[in-house]
Amino acid sequence: MPVIFSIAFVAGVTPTKWTRIWGDRRPDVPLTVFRTEAAEQVSVLHDGRAEVSLVRLPIDDTNLSVINLYNEIPVVVASKDHVIEQAETVLLADLADEHLLQNPDDVPEWRDIAAEVRDGSRRLLPLMRDLDETMEQVAAGVGIIIVPHSIARLYGRKDVISRPVTDVADTQIALAWITRETTDDIEEFIGIVRGRSKASSRTDAGPPTAADAAATADGEQPEVSSDGRPQKPPRKPKKTDKAKAAAKAIRVAAAKAKPAVRKRTESAPGRTRPTKNPNKGKGRGH
Repeated sequence: MPVIFSIAFVAGVTPTKWTRIWGDRRPDVPLTVFRTEAAEQVSVLHDGRAEVSLVRLPIDDTNLSVINLYNEIPVVVASKDHVIEQAETVLLADLADEHLLQNPDDVPEWRDIAAEVRDGSRRLLPLMRDLDETMEQVAAGVGIIIVPHSIARLYGRKDVISRPVTDVADTQIALAWITRETTDDIEEFIGIVRGRSKASSRTDAGPPTAADAAATADGEQPEVSSDGRPQKPPRKPKKTDKAKAAAKAIRVAAAKAKPAVRKRTESAPGRTRPTKNPNKGKGRGH
């Protein structure tokens, strides 16, 4: 039975590109890919359900290795008829009087200026079991949420709108795994998400592909530079290169077709050119 490599990802992350590259490089190791909620994005590592997890920071990184991958911009989501519809971006100060359908600690920048937090008028949140139900409340005009753009897009509806918020910190997506359980497969996946080529991978990338076999069909090994890294493949010839080569070949052929012409020199024997008279111009009697 083949070994299976398990990848978890939090909502909003799209790992398709990386899993496709894995399939090309490691067809011998099938993948299991599944989505997690934020509350279990780390627990899936500790209970063994996943070798790696694509997480949204911050997390408890005890005993974990974490690599930051990219940032997400924050957006405010409101009902379609909300005033933010007229704006391209929104300042956080413009949302100070809004009702946030989240724990205020999830957006500390809003919490610190929110009127309902400052004057104690904040009311209890309605029961919302997931983001789909939260979006129902947003669409009904009950309140707003401030979330990463990928979440707003994932749970978007026709009756809500979203706009970037300029003064809320970006969130970060990262790759996490248990440090003491780092394997060659994990190292391979790290290389993929970091954009390393197959040739520069730190581990054996599995059986050679058809392209690899063709490249080494003559038994020669790829050349390496002085630092041990494979050299870049030769540049593919451009159309202009082909045109220049063709023009040069025509010039060479034309030159060969011309009859050979003997070069005449002053010192060659049997010359027919008259020579200067050394006495010409000298006076008589000398």
